[in-house]
Amino acid sequence: MIELEGLPELVDPVLIAAFEGWNDAGEASSGVIAHLESAWKAEPLIALDPDDYYDFQVTRPVVEMNDGLTQSIMWPTTRLLRARPAGAERDIVLLRGIEPNMRWRSFCADIIEICRELGVELAVMLGALLNDSPHTRPVPILGGATDATLARSTNLELSRYEGPTGIVGVLQHAFGQAGLDAISLWASVPHYVAQPPNPKATLALLRRLEDVLEIPMPLGDLDEEARAWERGVDELASQDTEVAEYVKELEERKDAAELPEASGDAIAAEFERYLRRRDRDTDS
Repeated sequence: MIELEGLPELVDPVLIAAFEGWNDAGEASSGVIAHLESAWKAEPLIALDPDDYYDFQVTRPVVEMNDGLTQSIMWPTTRLLRARPAGAERDIVLLRGIEPNMRWRSFCADIIEICRELGVELAVMLGALLNDSPHTRPVPILGGATDATLARSTNLELSRYEGPTGIVGVLQHAFGQAGLDAISLWASVPHYVAQPPNPKATLALLRRLEDVLEIPMPLGDLDEEARAWERGVDELASQDTEVAEYVKELEERKDAAELPEASGDAIAAEFERYLRRRDRDTDS
């Protein structure tokens, strides 16, 4: 059972959720939540009881020491935090968790119960997957939605994946079954450079999230970090002929599959993003 007493009243809240683990290639999606939590100075709301959903021999707690003495134990769990971005007229609920080891249906029921109590009617799930995308090209973002109207209104490029899923897919489906709107945004991370962090994929998710919610996202140093990451991968690839040839093949395949120039939708989305940022900078 979860204790819901004492939760605050929020204004038109939207949930942004990501989970470490299977759903989080390059830690790109959990990186979004960590970034927003810091940038927006998010405040804790509630945490799920880790005994209900985690196998501590699989997902182990972490001990913190001070001068050789045990200071604290950090238990694996899922936490929800509250943020109000500057200039926004709604609250944001950030969900930062580790994919549970067991009782996924009960886990989803708890998350939905909390969201109902908070007044959340829209959830955006973030994920990242390994793919054969070249690191030198824009990060592809695919999505899913609980209904076709929501997908159209957010201009999602829908994924056609069928197969094993993680907690992101299960939770999105549970939201739909509960009558709540939910979408998912998935970043494609090059499988040949899977080690975290991947700031380029995190940045791509943030920008797509900005388009969906029409709320300016704080990017901080992510632009610079993404460029540095790409330069670093370029250097590593140049030192291995096979990798360099493979990257070139992926680039050619990617370029051949795309239109020779940007689509009208892409241009419009970029212009709208520019206007939102300009207005935000003017107001500040």
